[in-house]
Amino acid sequence: MTRSILSYNKNLKEYARFLRRNATLAEILLWRRLKNKQICGCDFDRQRPIGSYIVDFYCKDLELAIEIDGKSHNDKLEEDIVRQRRLEEMGVRFLRFWDHDVKNDMATVVTAIEGWIKNQPTPNPSREGSQRREEPTPSPSREGSRRREEPTPNPSKEGSRRREEPTPGPSKEGSQSRERPKEFPSLEGLGVGSSPC
Repeated sequence: MTRSILSYNKNLKEYARFLRRNATLAEILLWRRLKNKQICGCDFDRQRPIGSYIVDFYCKDLELAIEIDGKSHNDKLEEDIVRQRRLEEMGVRFLRFWDHDVKNDMATVVTAIEGWIKNQPTPNPSREGSQRREEPTPSPSREGSRRREEPTPNPSKEGSRRREEPTPGPSKEGSQSRERPKEFPSLEGLGVGSSPC
C-alpha cells in the first residue's frame, strides 16, 4: 500500500518536541494505549506536525489524526474547524475525543478507535497502486465538528462527535488545559499563520 507523504513546516519540529515533553494527562493516558502498535497493529506518532499544524496523534498508514479536546478548545471551536478542514484537504481523517472521556472511560475510547480502524476498506491487491475508492467510507471527521446533546450508545460508530457536556474542573493532577507556557517562544517568528495547536 502506497501512502502519501505529507509536508510540514520544519519550524514546528521543536515545538512538537516541546508538546511531547509537556503532554496533558489525557494525552499521556491515550499514548500508553496507542504506542508500540497496541491498537490493531497500527503505528501512531504523537504531536505530529502536518502542514502548518500539529495533531495530537497520527497514523501514517491510515492517514488518521486523533485529537483530544479539552477546556482549551472551548474558545477555539471556529479555529479548530478551519484547521481540521485544511488538514482534511490534505487527506487526513479525524477522530476526536473529549479529554474527560479519555481520562474516565478509556475502554470506550479504545473501542471507538478499534471500530473505526476495522471499518476501513482493505486495499485491493489486484489493482495497481493505491487508488482511492469512488465512494469513500464515511469518515468520523465529517461528524467531528457536529455537536450532540447525549452520549452515543455505540462509540465505534459515533465516537468522534462532540457533545454539549461541560468538562469537569481540574482533576487531582491539576488543570489539564494546554496553554502555551511563557518560557516557550512565540510562534509568530516560525513562519506559521496561526497557532498550530
